[in-house]
Amino acid sequence: MTTALATPATKTWQWQGFSIRYQQLGGVGAPVLCIHGFGASSDHWRKNLPVLGENFQAYAIDLIGFGLSDKPTPNQPLAYTFETWGQQILDFCREVIGQPAYLVANSIGCIVALQAAVDGSDWVKGIVMLNCSIRLLHERRRAEIPWHQRLSTPIVQKILGYPQVGRFFFSRIAQRQVIRNLLGQAYRRPEAVTNELVEAILNPALTVGAADVFLAFVRYSQGPLPEDLLPQAQCPVWIIWGQDDPWEPVALGRKLADFPAVRAMEELPGVGHCPQDEAPELVNPLVLGWLGEAESVGA
Repeated sequence: MTTALATPATKTWQWQGFSIRYQQLGGVGAPVLCIHGFGASSDHWRKNLPVLGENFQAYAIDLIGFGLSDKPTPNQPLAYTFETWGQQILDFCREVIGQPAYLVANSIGCIVALQAAVDGSDWVKGIVMLNCSIRLLHERRRAEIPWHQRLSTPIVQKILGYPQVGRFFFSRIAQRQVIRNLLGQAYRRPEAVTNELVEAILNPALTVGAADVFLAFVRYSQGPLPEDLLPQAQCPVWIIWGQDDPWEPVALGRKLADFPAVRAMEELPGVGHCPQDEAPELVNPLVLGWLGEAESVGA
């Protein structure tokens, strides 16, 4: 790894009147844009950008409503939906990168990447999905979850819709020890749950508007499922899955590998929901290999 690529440059981009944070590293090769999951930010790619930046133009973005990007009140004017975030990614490729890019995404970021590929296929060269969100709380998935969750989920979502209740609930979650405990569930390797990681999740949660964005998303049970978007994808897709993910079961993830767009799926034993951060030594070579091969075939 070269010293010059050790620290990404942090920049801002104005999108639809809002400030969007992104990080950039590397100046040669094809562009690669990393998209975080729910409650995370571009900092979740801090162990990947230096490696990707040695061979590619590497970017990581804070989706609107997350990280240090602006967090406007839901539906004033933007709704927090995959269509909105997909458009943000496409506009970033057009206005900032200036050319089609590969998208590397985690969790709900995978749905964002797929949505962008469907809405603007000319701007997405390929997608690497890490533990794609299956969206088990989606209204069309209710039959697949235990009966008590089928009954309780709509009730809880309605209760959280009351601002005072929802914001109090969020304030109980946005605390260091609670975040550490949640990460301890999501990560299989305890040593990966560092103070740096906890602060990277907590600090954006303490910014203005974070609670309203959180509550808008936990009540969002509509929109696309991955199996809706994968058949429409015109670019190659590769999948990485931490086998010990407690939130997105690998058994369900394997079904996504059956779609024609998917070129390969690699399962990582002993790894949880965020492989890029928990096991970068396994993830980075896979991503470099797949994208390098795709570039050589394209050339």
